[in-house]
Amino acid sequence: MALKISCRAIQGHVFSNWARTYSCQPELYFVPESVDQLRDIIKLATIQKKVIKVAGCGHSPSDITCTTDFMISMEKLNGILEVDVDRNQVKVQGGIKIEQLHKLLSEYGLAISNIGSVSDITLSGAIATGTHATGANFGMLSTNVLEIEILLANGDIMTCSRYQNEEIFLCALCNLGALGIILSIKFQCEKSFKLEQYQTACSLDEVLDNLEEEVHSCEHFRFGWFPHTNDVVVWKCNRVDKDKIDNSNWFWDSFVGYHSLQFLYWLSSYFDSLIPWINRTFYKWVFGKPKYRVDDGYKVFNFECLFKQYVTEWAIPRENTGMVLRQLRDWLDTNNFYAHYPVEVRFVKKDDIYLSQNYQRDTCHINIVMYRPYGKFIPHERYWKAYEDIMIAANGKPHWAKAHSLTYKELSKMYPQYDKFCEIRDKLDPDRIFVNRYLNQVLFEGRED
Repeated sequence: MALKISCRAIQGHVFSNWARTYSCQPELYFVPESVDQLRDIIKLATIQKKVIKVAGCGHSPSDITCTTDFMISMEKLNGILEVDVDRNQVKVQGGIKIEQLHKLLSEYGLAISNIGSVSDITLSGAIATGTHATGANFGMLSTNVLEIEILLANGDIMTCSRYQNEEIFLCALCNLGALGIILSIKFQCEKSFKLEQYQTACSLDEVLDNLEEEVHSCEHFRFGWFPHTNDVVVWKCNRVDKDKIDNSNWFWDSFVGYHSLQFLYWLSSYFDSLIPWINRTFYKWVFGKPKYRVDDGYKVFNFECLFKQYVTEWAIPRENTGMVLRQLRDWLDTNNFYAHYPVEVRFVKKDDIYLSQNYQRDTCHINIVMYRPYGKFIPHERYWKAYEDIMIAANGKPHWAKAHSLTYKELSKMYPQYDKFCEIRDKLDPDRIFVNRYLNQVLFEGRED
């Protein structure tokens, strides 16, 4: 007799990531409203030998979420469960978006200490993929997690923390969606704060020659390099108790910095020799003059990612930053490839999370981009391959949410605890119910069973 489940199954749903670079059509798509409904879905998948993937907001520029079997949205399991204002702690359901969490936390005078470029993502998805921001004394987002509840493949709920099931906790803090379904997260926050941000212009060589001093010159330091130039825009942020100051300008920020740029990059898809001129011109027009703002912390952390894009990112030991960026600059200068701006550079404190790019080392994260103006395909494979080769030679590790070519064979040599993670994953999900094509690549290809 067929298993009856209490959650409606939707057929014909098409999932696509934000950049429209990856998509899939799951056989069944579910939007459960309870743990019991989640258990029913797991039972059905087990009986029918289907894969389950939980989809968030689709910001990952890879197929980490894609499946043609069963897909789950946690959008209705997105509430706050507990708030401890004295300890600055909050417990939330797995489906909550970070942008929702900002608003809810502000009602209690709380805030997330350090977040990345985008808040239109789920907290559990950000944790699963090792999402980070920048700051020499700040770890990635998962380092603020105190406790996680996971619904396992057998239907059991496991609670893990540094005091309970610690090894599983250190796996769950960067879990790739491979362990189970995240039901809840207990998170360490801080009191609400404002940030002041100084934006200045300088040269790439100037930043690299004084990198250690620059990284420690403020709480949150990052910079963006404009390929085919020696130009860099630097952002420095610190917590302050000041009135808000907003110097945004629709003409320069939106008309020029977004719409004009998209048109010119589209034009350069037919005449790619325009790209160095575009990069130089927009640096001068949009980023060449100092800017200053004060606003709520999360509003300063977040920034406009512009239009659809191909993107990849790797993390390297911080001491290799200068060498890598100069090698990338040399490759672009000598290989007749014209790259879009920016090359974004951020810095993250080391941690002890098994699959963290920052495991036992302070890191520099370097993000490269090729935009897709008006959704157009833009050749980028040669650039990506050269970048990967440079990063591998510099002891780099790819960002889990962003497309890369590595398999278990290469990745297991990069992470001291990789086999421990795989061993724990195999015990929690022996039938590989949560393993899609991407996870098969990174966890099993080249691995002897």
